[in-house]
Amino acid sequence: MLVLALVACGSPEDEVTPEAEAEAEATAAVKVVAIGDIACQPGIAPTPKRCQHAATSDLVPAAAKKILLLGDNQYSRGELTSYQGSFDHTWGRHMSRLVPVAGNHEYQTTAAAGYFAYFGERAGDPAKGYYSTNIGSWHVVALNTNDNCKRIACDEGSEQLAWLRADLEKHRSKKCTLALFHHPRWSSGEHGDNPRIDPLWRALAEGGVDLVLAGHDHDYERFAPRNADGARDDQGGMRSFVIGTGGIGFRSFGDALSAHSELRQNDTFGVLSLSLSASGYAWEFLPIAGSAFEDKGSGRCH
Repeated sequence: MLVLALVACGSPEDEVTPEAEAEAEATAAVKVVAIGDIACQPGIAPTPKRCQHAATSDLVPAAAKKILLLGDNQYSRGELTSYQGSFDHTWGRHMSRLVPVAGNHEYQTTAAAGYFAYFGERAGDPAKGYYSTNIGSWHVVALNTNDNCKRIACDEGSEQLAWLRADLEKHRSKKCTLALFHHPRWSSGEHGDNPRIDPLWRALAEGGVDLVLAGHDHDYERFAPRNADGARDDQGGMRSFVIGTGGIGFRSFGDALSAHSELRQNDTFGVLSLSLSASGYAWEFLPIAGSAFEDKGSGRCH
């Protein structure tokens, strides 16, 4: 009897190991969404210029792996009942993907108790409110700037600043790094530039961070890359965004334009979509239905 055996051909090198799969996943581009200044108090009806948090929550692409919340997620005091009555049935639908920081309105309840109760472990230690994580091939640091770092200090000698420097050093092997917090260091909005958080900005720049995202001012603004001193540096500087267009409403820009501001608007709600690859990033502002504002571009990690 002649028996024919059919054998699948292939060498061991052709096999995809779990390690190789993990590496491929880490280096592939990952989509995230960033947004701040979001939900009105429960029971307030939306208008064209206010309380559009339901509309912005609908913009989140199914492909987005994480959603970066930039603070003032729930107005006006961030109570747990307000989170449950407003944020929860809009942005809370995406809970498994949320990466939050607290804003000043969350801290209008004692120790931001509602915020930490709602987000639980994903918000970090309630006594600190800062932490780090990895998204794809990127390292991400989430900082606490509330009351201009009076609640959780960020000046020289502070625990938060020491932690940040140690965390960035620990993750030096990561080519690309992103930081998020509520109060922008640079802004043409109502609150303007904020020198009180300069120690954090300097530590981020010296630690090789590529992107910095903030909220607080109710507008959208994109800045050219800047170095530790705030001077433009297209080769080694950090590009920053203010993304306070989550739905609560708009406020006027200040009297003075912040240096190196490239684009800004305060009349279109929307989210910033980011594609984070192993060597760079691409951004696109996604407006709510009926709006035409656009902004897109790309950059490389240094």
